Amino acid sequence: MTIQLPYRELTAGQDYWIEDQVLRNPLETAQRCISKSTWTLGAPWRPEPWPGMRATDALTREELTVIETCVTTRFGLKGVHPQNAVEMGISGHNHIQIVGGAEGVARPHVDSATICDYAGVLYLHPSPPTIHCGTSFYRLHLPGEEPGGNVCPREYESLSQVPGVSQEMDPTMFEEIIEVPYVFNRLLIYKSDIIHSASSYFGWGHELASKRMAVVFFWKAIS
Repeated sequence: MTIQLPYRELTAGQDYWIEDQVLRNPLETAQRCISKSTWTLGAPWRPEPWPGMRATDALTREELTVIETCVTTRFGLKGVHPQNAVEMGISGHNHIQIVGGAEGVARPHVDSATICDYAGVLYLHPSPPTIHCGTSFYRLHLPGEEPGGNVCPREYESLSQVPGVSQEMDPTMFEEIIEVPYVFNRLLIYKSDIIHSASSYFGWGHELASKRMAVVFFWKAIS
């Protein structure tokens, strides 16, 4: 298999940014999110590319303003336009996502260039059992070959559109190069063309409070 993906040395503050203690009342926010009454199921219950369950409107307008200020300030952007349901008929922006340990594994991917230039995740579980369940960045590393690229070319919407890349690539074909640990009330924002995934998931019971919880975001940059 011959796959040509560009490799970019990732630099904190340029390709991704970590902001700790981002919300003023994170426990209140987490409790509000976990108390949602309406959820949409992903994998393994439905044929969705994302695992677990999601609910809309995770953060309030005031909380979103804090997050968006971080994005525009840290990356030097004029502004950002959040993904909404009109674009492509779906949206994951400002959704709380809860995933148990049996509901998903690391799945290296990039976020669609059609809907976003930047993406983010806010970790909201106050006491995760391990810090190794945050977000990891990867590079392609096929068996018997030298380590490959870590960025999806801009002319392709996703990795599956790159010539030679299978839509069902084994996660073991990727090598972790950076791990961002899961820390309560930590915001990670990153350029969406970088290959990434949740590092792992946790929680094996039925209680939502036992599972990995995070808010996800997708933005287009305003030029």
